[in-house]
Amino acid sequence: MPQLILANSERIAAVVDDHKPVGTDADFPDVLADLDVDVDELPDEVVEYGRVRVGETEESRTRLVAELEDMIYEKGDVTPHRMDEKFLLRFLRARHFKLNATYKLFVNYYRFRESHPDYYTINPLDLSFIADSEVLSVLPYKEQTGRRILIYKLGNWDTNDFDMNEILKASLATLELGILEPIAQILGGVVIFDMNGFTLQHAYQITPKVVSTIFDLIVYSIPMKTYAIHIINESWVFETAFNLFKPFLGKRYNEMLFFHGKNMDSLHKHIDPRYLPKVYGGVRPNYPYQHWFINLKNNAAVVKEMESLGYSIDPK
Repeated sequence: MPQLILANSERIAAVVDDHKPVGTDADFPDVLADLDVDVDELPDEVVEYGRVRVGETEESRTRLVAELEDMIYEKGDVTPHRMDEKFLLRFLRARHFKLNATYKLFVNYYRFRESHPDYYTINPLDLSFIADSEVLSVLPYKEQTGRRILIYKLGNWDTNDFDMNEILKASLATLELGILEPIAQILGGVVIFDMNGFTLQHAYQITPKVVSTIFDLIVYSIPMKTYAIHIINESWVFETAFNLFKPFLGKRYNEMLFFHGKNMDSLHKHIDPRYLPKVYGGVRPNYPYQHWFINLKNNAAVVKEMESLGYSIDPK
């Protein structure tokens, strides 16, 4: 199937809740560190992608949301805090409208919440120090297919300042935010792991328990699809640490992994350089991640959704 290209991927920044958003760029009109949460109608290209690749139609939505709701109540394995259609739909999209797989994901999601209550009873804005160090960031625009790009730079991580658990909390909050976008629920997202500067000191922090938590979170529990994972600037240290992950990787995740080393031309075969920072052979500047925190706390719809999940969003 041809690669999906969104005609409206380069959108003009808009005013959010009467607050002028920060971080817009006159040279790149699609730049805006904010989320498309309230989308009344999806672009035709996304609707068609959802039909062909995800199995989503008006009929399947109506029928399977009702069947999933019945299954949750009948089985009683978990006690959900939300059962509205908007919430259930993100799980169905994540599992391509396959009922049993969706139910399993739903149960895993709530069991993870029960096992890690400290991951939710926080103010995500308090984790801004991770963004300040650029260990974790999200680009304030979408790439050519309409997908958002999440970037990890673990080599920037000072292990004396915070531990892997804090990175995982920030990762979960970032994923929960990403899931709020209906387009992202259908298309998924793209992840870049920039392993430049990754040392043995970093590798020692990735224990088997950490690896297990990562996979419980990202693979089994969160209704957010990963379209592709790109590894760049990797070294033997990373390869050693990566061996811990291999036993957990199934065929699907092996297929979405791409290793590029220092060859940015290889990365460009997947992500057009028009949508990459200059450091990766692209044309864009390195936008501050702080713009996300400023804009999202002013987005009433985002704050309401995150608070419904248990997060405490303090605008101050």
